[in-house]
This record gives sequence, C-alpha cells and structure tokens, in this order.
Amino acid sequence: MGPLYIVTGRFGPTCGGPAWQRYLEWSSLRQLTEVVSLDSMLCEPVVGDLADDDWAHVVNEDFMTSYFTDLDHLVRRVGHLRDRNLLCVYRNPGSHPDGPPPTSFHFRFEGYDLVEAGGGSSALTNCGGFPKAFSNDELSEHGLLKSLERANDVQRSLQQHYPREPHAVCDVWAIFRAAAA
Repeated sequence: MGPLYIVTGRFGPTCGGPAWQRYLEWSSLRQLTEVVSLDSMLCEPVVGDLADDDWAHVVNEDFMTSYFTDLDHLVRRVGHLRDRNLLCVYRNPGSHPDGPPPTSFHFRFEGYDLVEAGGGSSALTNCGGFPKAFSNDELSEHGLLKSLERANDVQRSLQQHYPREPHAVCDVWAIFRAAAA
C-alpha cells in the first residue's frame, strides 16, 4: 500500500513548549530535536472530522481515515502547512520505497516508525521503551529507525519479547517528509 499522505502537527522544542521538556524527561530520548512520527498523540493528524468530499480520497479501512491517497486534495483540505508536517508514508513495505512520485513538494526520507496496528501509539517514541527489542540510542534525532531491516527486526522482537503488550503489535511505516518551504 502506498504512497499515502498525512499532515500532522509538529512536536518539538519550538512547538511543544513545556510539554516538550516534560516529554524529553519522561522518554529519556535526549537525542531528539523533533518527533517526526505517525503517533497520533504526539503528532496529531490535522484532519479530524472528514468532509463529504474527503471520502473519495482517504483510506477507508482499519481506522486509517487520516491517510489520504490524493496529495493535492489533502493540501487543499488543510490550507496551510506552517508548523505542520506533510508526510508521505508507506505501510509495511517489502523493500525500501523510492519515495513518492514527483510532486511540487520535495520529500526527504526520515526513517521508519513502528506504530500500534489499529491504534496510534509509536512503540519507538511513546511507550516508555522496549529494551529487549531496541535501545533508545538507536533512534534518530527524529525518533525513527534508519533501516527497514532494523525496523523489521524490532517489529519481530516486540512480538517475541512482549506478547501481551498491545503496543508491541505494530506496523512498520516508512516516512518521507516534505521539505520546509
């Protein structure tokens, strides 16, 4: 599946205020300069309630109505991108995606996130850590893993070592972010 597009709020020192400092203390992810994630609590999707004309442009399955298949429609829908992240994402890719087809936006690969299937929590940045599956030190300055191979290893390790933890049943997401204008 993919590419899919989503616009999320930004979460970092310039947008999170005191919440950012509390988050860094709680998470112990001191290397972060910003969270770039599909975690719906940290980086809330900008489009909440769908308009009637959105339905033809979203994924109508598995609680994925925040993900759009039509980039132009999404950009028109959200209005502006200031203090927001425009992301192109691929769920459970079989190989590293080349990125989105050419658009008026320049997308840069950020990394891989592991997000609770059917939920919205990132196992990497919003679950307090899973030390038997990965080290917090492995995460990039945006809270992501850099390789698909490692993301798939972490996905398997989460299921193996934390079988009763609902946040450990994750999809792997490749994330590309539009460069700031």
